[in-house]
Amino acid sequence: MEAIYEVESLDRMKFSHTIVAFILLMIVLGTPGEAQRRSRPTTSKSPSVVPSKPKEIGSTAVVLDETLSVLRVKPSLFADSVQRMRRGRTVKILGVTEADGVRFYRVAAPPHNTGWVQADAVFGRFRENDEDRLARLVRTSNGFDQIELAVAFSEVFPASKQRPGILLLLGDLLEDTATKLSKDAGSRLDPREMAASAAPMHSYYLNFNMLDRYRKLGIIFLFNPNTRQYHYEGACWRELMGKFPDAAEATEARNRIDSLKNKMERGTAAIP
Repeated sequence: MEAIYEVESLDRMKFSHTIVAFILLMIVLGTPGEAQRRSRPTTSKSPSVVPSKPKEIGSTAVVLDETLSVLRVKPSLFADSVQRMRRGRTVKILGVTEADGVRFYRVAAPPHNTGWVQADAVFGRFRENDEDRLARLVRTSNGFDQIELAVAFSEVFPASKQRPGILLLLGDLLEDTATKLSKDAGSRLDPREMAASAAPMHSYYLNFNMLDRYRKLGIIFLFNPNTRQYHYEGACWRELMGKFPDAAEATEARNRIDSLKNKMERGTAAIP
């Protein structure tokens, strides 16, 4: 009996140890559902951020700063050039990136070229600061470049508040240019050749080859055969008076037109 009792005690001890071990295991592992959740890999992801499309893409721009207008195969100041684009060329923006400390636009430059150009070389209404930037460039340029940029300003920003000032400036530039053209024509046109051909004198002056690039911009110079002087015909001043009559520059434009009439009254102008 004593042996049987010892065996039963031993069995009860083993059973107790088994129960304790099971309880400890359950504490360690937790409930089956919790254990299953623990065994799963963490799949939580931070919310994905979709980059916004640059607003310039799809816009049309005009090349105006020829100093920076190199079209390149890659967006880098060290990349090979495709060509240097001429002032006035229209391009379409296809992409935007930053490199070498500047912003680049990937552009389509009709008829066949595409490439990357420094964003500062082009201007358009898609950027808020371009109007002021171009106005500053007009005022700080010189020579024929300044005239080209002033003409482009009115085309790119026709409703600009700065347009009256640019129109007045352009008209004054062109009258100054007329004085220089008069000297050039007087020194290059040979009176003997003009007399020998029997063609009217004013036709030689109005066919003078140095007028060609101004005609391409729509600029016309009058010629007074009595004084043999060119004069700007005043389209900028008349536009200023007609479209911006309340602008401070309108009074100055009116004075310029009166002065032009006085200059032309000295003789009959031959109008091209």
